[in-house]
Amino acid sequence: MANGTDKLMLIDGNSIIYRAFFAIPPLTNSSGLQTNAVYGFTTMLLKVLEEEKPTHILVAFDAGKTTFRHEGYAEYKGGREKTPPELSQQFPVLKELIRSFSISQYELPGYEADDIIGTLSRLAEEEGRQVVVVSGDKDLLQLASDKVTVLLTRKGVSEVEKYAPEDVNERYGLTPEQIIDLKGLMGDPSDNIPGVPGVGEKTAVKLLQEYGSVENVLDNIPNLKGKLRENIENNVENARMSKRLATIFREVPLDRTVDDVAWNGYDAAALAAALRKLEFKSLMERLDLGGADGAVRDGREAAEVSYETVILGDGADGWDELASALPAAEALFVESSGDNPHQSEGIGLAIAAGSRCFVLAYSQLKSPQAEALLAWLSDPEAPKTGYDMHRAELVLAFDGVKLGGQSFDVQLAAYLLDPTEADPSLGGLLQRHGMPSVPSDESVYGKGAKFRVPPMEELAAHLAAKADAVRRLKPLLTEELEKLNMRELYYELEQPLAKVLAGMELQGIKCDASTLRELGHDFQNRIEGIMADIYRQAGTEFNIGSPKQLGEILFEKLGLPVIKKNKTGYSTDAEVLEKLEPYHEVVRLILHYRQLAKLQSTYIEGLLKEIREETGGKIHTYYRQTIAATGRLSSQYPNLQNIPIRLEEGRQIRKAFVPSEPGWRILGADYSQIELRVLAHISGDERLKEAFLQEMDIHTKTAMDVFGVPKDQVDANMRRSAKAVNFGIVYGISDYGLSQNLNITRKEAAAFIEQYFSVFQGVRRYMDTIVEQAKQDGYVTTLLGRRRYLPDIRASNFNLRSFAERTAMNTPIQGTAADIIKLAMVRMDEALRERGLRSRMLLQVHDELVFEVPEEELETMKVLVPRVMESALELDVPLKADVSFGTNWYEAK
Repeated sequence: MANGTDKLMLIDGNSIIYRAFFAIPPLTNSSGLQTNAVYGFTTMLLKVLEEEKPTHILVAFDAGKTTFRHEGYAEYKGGREKTPPELSQQFPVLKELIRSFSISQYELPGYEADDIIGTLSRLAEEEGRQVVVVSGDKDLLQLASDKVTVLLTRKGVSEVEKYAPEDVNERYGLTPEQIIDLKGLMGDPSDNIPGVPGVGEKTAVKLLQEYGSVENVLDNIPNLKGKLRENIENNVENARMSKRLATIFREVPLDRTVDDVAWNGYDAAALAAALRKLEFKSLMERLDLGGADGAVRDGREAAEVSYETVILGDGADGWDELASALPAAEALFVESSGDNPHQSEGIGLAIAAGSRCFVLAYSQLKSPQAEALLAWLSDPEAPKTGYDMHRAELVLAFDGVKLGGQSFDVQLAAYLLDPTEADPSLGGLLQRHGMPSVPSDESVYGKGAKFRVPPMEELAAHLAAKADAVRRLKPLLTEELEKLNMRELYYELEQPLAKVLAGMELQGIKCDASTLRELGHDFQNRIEGIMADIYRQAGTEFNIGSPKQLGEILFEKLGLPVIKKNKTGYSTDAEVLEKLEPYHEVVRLILHYRQLAKLQSTYIEGLLKEIREETGGKIHTYYRQTIAATGRLSSQYPNLQNIPIRLEEGRQIRKAFVPSEPGWRILGADYSQIELRVLAHISGDERLKEAFLQEMDIHTKTAMDVFGVPKDQVDANMRRSAKAVNFGIVYGISDYGLSQNLNITRKEAAAFIEQYFSVFQGVRRYMDTIVEQAKQDGYVTTLLGRRRYLPDIRASNFNLRSFAERTAMNTPIQGTAADIIKLAMVRMDEALRERGLRSRMLLQVHDELVFEVPEEELETMKVLVPRVMESALELDVPLKADVSFGTNWYEAK
């Protein structure tokens, strides 16, 4: 509860540390850590604490590079140079020090520190509290009010200037609210906000003193003169957008209140230990902390873990100690190069055990001394905690080293806890949990052509720090999984699935190169034939792949209507060409040419490069569990989930995928309309449930109900419309989206959606309820408890809020469907092993599983696969899996 003496201090962490870094000369402690930015921040902090005497404090940080502002303007802050690594490494150090002061800190993906400060200051004002905002960014002046004072740092961070509303007026001749209008007109190069060319601060202030706001300036363009009028007239949208970008968002969905950031001073022992570690002797003297106890405490751990790094070489030194330590190993880290683990080269391993971290170069795995280590790595009964254990298993396996006993993966656990985490790297996870980070891989190894493995001493320090980081993160992530009721989801689904996926990827799927080349030859002939037809229709030869030349042919030579323009001229994207198709035959030919050219380059040529002769002509894709926010798997190197099958030519590519054993078959099993079945269950809509329970065609049933006609009167167009709205509902479709899909007016689409909801009232109730629930909780869950956070669900910006609402509607549906097929994969793997079957699961493609099956097991698998898939999760309506088989993947569909 607020009282008259309450004062909230809000500090812009990113702004202050940046200014301190460039204002304070380089400063390092005896361990080589650069500390100048942390030192500068701390001196500023002590100064404002002494002068302002706050009762509540929070330091706000930016959570990542991407915010909601980038969705409207991708170039926002695009001109900024990359943060120097000497500064990046000081962020986690600063955050640790802030905790030593017992001061709250906060960041939220999708928002900037400014927005957090703006929101908390608004809440404090509403409660009658005084607020002090500390920043080096003049944008914060817009917050000044009778309750909010802004302190702007000057001369680096050693001095501050106070700004109340009257001070803003005295300095700029404007009100605080007009600061955003000022930015709208003059822009801000530091944030890459364009503003209006030719309008500087002086001109912008003059305009605002006369007209009051950007909007009023734009309304009075006819009253302006000369070049100024021309510049503003040509940059109306830039001015409006620039004002939006400069406006601090004050409705951030925070999970804390002002009372949560109360400050009762620091613990002398904890602060003394932190300052002593940084070797800030002058600050310790200033605070008279010389005699304080030096134990390091951050409120969650008793002390920072210290360890000795043991480098294992060709000799006997250290190997016996490692063998003795392995039963008590707490963390394993396997380092490798490259993005594709199937083609990566191992760099090294680190094992954290007790007070030691054992490190070896990857080549040492082949040494005679590594026998005990190899036995431990392969032992399924020896539990192992690591980071990205899935990748580690693949890298080791291609060198003949087995990995078993994976018990905890900090990357996978962190993904479950927040699948939208901006920086899921090990360093990012450490920062998120307020721990000292590890140097980035790029700073250690370089990148691209400059990649190099450093000397062993430097490499060992890096890998030991990573293994130690894994060890420190595990208890925190384990605790969070328990707290958020995700333990079962992690241990019974995601972790066992990682092992299943690695097995599928190592197995690979055979791809017949001769079939691909034959298809490629056929595609090339057809492409050349279509090109000749295009030139004949156009009356001239030109570069079909050049948007500029194509635009000139379509819109200048042939006179087709211009649909859309972009910065470089006429737009000729797929959406434009589809709208132009009725106007001229050449457009249909161009669309077909593009489709075939993509198949040729991306799939024929691309897949040929991925065939590995050393594994018997197989392709080994890489499934990622930690990419999609919905829980869907992502396939990479190559992506076998996006081979286009709507085109017959695309479907033909599946002919190249064949069994790896003579006489075997490819068997495919595909969930039928799984997302609509999940929707029927989650919404409880009786009409939807009735359709599935009676095994009716769902799109025909929808058409019957929406159009009010019997089954025999449902024509192809009615069913097509019903199908579009059925699947559109799952993805939170808008009237605009449906109008584009069905080529009808937006008004007709809106009426159709309204009619759908009037019939399927349970679906409407679900949509309304889930959005309200998301606004209350800040997240939505699948049936198995998978979470997706929605920071924009309460945004005042309509577009941001609408997108979040659609996400709230479709995530429980899509996410549950993803969970179901993952469950089916885990149980299918168990069933194959329990029955001793030789059949192998090869691929997961969205709602489809692909197997290779020996002839004698075909009848068994035709029954077993759908039974396992259909019983993966019990719903109010039956799950259904359709099975087919053939001599290749094309026939098995």
